Amino acid sequence: MIPPLLTQRAFDDGLFPKTGRPDLPMLIETVALMVVVFVSSALLGVWQTYLTASVGNKLMMGALRVRLFSHLQSMELSFFTKTKTGIIQSRLQNDVGGVANVLTNTVSSVLGNTVTVIAALVAMLLLNGQLTIVAVILMPLLVIAQRRVGQARARIVTKTQESLSDMTAITQETLSVSGILLAKSFNRQRAEVERYSDENRTQIRLQVSQAMSGQWFFAMVNIFLSSIPAIVYLVSGWLVLGGATDITAGTIVAFTTVQARLLFPLLALMRVALDLQTSGALFARIFEYLDLKPAIVDRPDAAPVDSGRELGRIEFDRVAFRYPDARQGERNTLDDVFFVIEPGQFAAFVGPSGAGKTTVSYLIPRFYDATSGRILFGGTDLRALRQESLVSHIGVVSQETYLFHATIAENLRYARPDATQEEVESAARRANIHDTIVGFPDGYETVVGERGYRLSGGEKQRIAIARVLLKDPAVLILDEATSALDSISERVVQQALDTASRGRTTIAIAHRLSTIVAADVIFVVDRGRIVERGNHRQLLEAGGVYALLHGEQLEGSLLDS
Repeated sequence: MIPPLLTQRAFDDGLFPKTGRPDLPMLIETVALMVVVFVSSALLGVWQTYLTASVGNKLMMGALRVRLFSHLQSMELSFFTKTKTGIIQSRLQNDVGGVANVLTNTVSSVLGNTVTVIAALVAMLLLNGQLTIVAVILMPLLVIAQRRVGQARARIVTKTQESLSDMTAITQETLSVSGILLAKSFNRQRAEVERYSDENRTQIRLQVSQAMSGQWFFAMVNIFLSSIPAIVYLVSGWLVLGGATDITAGTIVAFTTVQARLLFPLLALMRVALDLQTSGALFARIFEYLDLKPAIVDRPDAAPVDSGRELGRIEFDRVAFRYPDARQGERNTLDDVFFVIEPGQFAAFVGPSGAGKTTVSYLIPRFYDATSGRILFGGTDLRALRQESLVSHIGVVSQETYLFHATIAENLRYARPDATQEEVESAARRANIHDTIVGFPDGYETVVGERGYRLSGGEKQRIAIARVLLKDPAVLILDEATSALDSISERVVQQALDTASRGRTTIAIAHRLSTIVAADVIFVVDRGRIVERGNHRQLLEAGGVYALLHGEQLEGSLLDS
C-alpha cells in the first residue's frame, strides 16, 4: 500500500504544497521511490509464485498422494475385491490433485492478499479513521453470507467427485484390453458409449453448478465494494461541510486508491475461504480411505520366519473362515479344517467349484486371517510372524497370470529387482520359456503388452513360473495354474511346474486331477470341509468323492477323444 501513500505525498507535498508552489525535487524523489516499489513488488511476486507452487506441490501432490498410495498397499485383499479400481484411482489422482490445486493456489493467494488487505486497512486508518469505518462497517455480513455459500458448494463438490470416480471406473473397465474384447464380442460398443455419455452429462451439469455456485454472491459483493468510493465522496463532502480540516484532495484520492486496491484482494480472500470450505469435501473423501484400518497387521512382537529345519511345514489346526463381506446366514467358506503338510511334500487340494480350495491358498500367505483356529508356518502361528518375512518364503502361480505392460525381463525381475541377467535366464530355462523368449526379435526386452496380451496363455504361465523360480520360495502355491490351457500347452507348463516344485513344499489347487496324480497327499474339499485325504491310489480305492470326480473326468476325456 506504499504507492497510494506516495501518491498522497506527490499531491499534497509535491504538486500542491501548502506553500502554493510545486516542489520539483520532492516530486522527483517520490516518483523514483514509486519505481523502486513497483520493481520490488514484481520480483517478490515471481518469487512468491515459485515458492508456493513448489512447496505446495511437494507437500500435497507428493506427500499426501504417496501416503495414500502407501496406505492402500497395506489394505487387505477384501478391500480391493469390493472396491472398483477406477474409484481408487480417482481418489489418488482427482481428489488429491484437487486438494493440491486448491491449497497451492490458496497459499499463494493468502500470503499476498492478506498482506495487501492488512496494509490497505492500516493505510486507510492513517489517512482517515472516520472514512475507514464507513468503508468496512458491513464486512462482517459478507463473511456470514460467504460461509453459507461455501457449505452449499461443498455439497456440490462431493457429488462432482463421486461422478468423476464413476467416470474413471467406466474408463478403466471398458478401455482395458479385457473390457474392449468383451464389448466387441457382445457388440456393446454403442451401449458403453451411451453409458459413458450419460455419466459425462452428469459431470458437465455438476461442473457448471460448481462453477456457478457463489457467483451471485460475489457479484453482489463486487457491486457493494465498487460503490464504496461514491459513498466515501459523499461522506467526505459531508465531513468537509461540517468543518473537518484533515480531509484534503490528496487524502480523498489516496483513500479511494487504497480502497480500490482493497477490492480485488478482499474478493480473492473470500474466494479462498470458499475454496477451503469446498476442499474440505475433497479431504473428507481422501481421509475416508486414510482412516480405514488394515485388517491384517503385524503384532508389535511379530518375528521373522525361522529358516530352520521346519521351514515349509504348514499346519491348519481346526481352521474356520468366513469372508468379511459374506451375507448373513451364509455358511463358512471353510469349517473345522485340519491338516499338516511336511517340508518338501507335494500336497493337492481338489473338489467341486466353490468348495473352498482357493481360500486355503489365500490363508497360507495371510491374505486373510482365519475366523477361528490356527495356521502354523514352520511351527509358528502366522499371527506371530512378520507378514513381509512370511510372504518372502511363499511363491504363488495362479490361473490368471498378471503381467505388467513392460518387458519380459522387467516382469521377471519383479520377483527380485537385483537379479543378474544370468539368474533371469537360468530361471527362464527351468521354466521352459528361455528358447521362446530368445526367439522374439527383442528377446528379453520384448514388451508383453497390457496384462501380457501379446503372449499366449502358456507363455504367460511359464513366465509366471520363471518369476517364482527367481524368487526361490520355500513354499510354492499353484492355484489351478494349468486349468485354462489346452492339452499341449498344459504339458509344457506342467513340465515347468514339476521343475519348479522340486526341493520345496508344493501346494496345488487343482481342477484337472491328471496334474496331481503324483501328489504325496491329496485333500478332497467339499462344502468347506476336508472329506477325504490320502494319495491317488488310496482315494480311488476308497470309492468316495475323489473316485467320483476322477471317473467323471476320465469319462469326459474319453468323449473328447
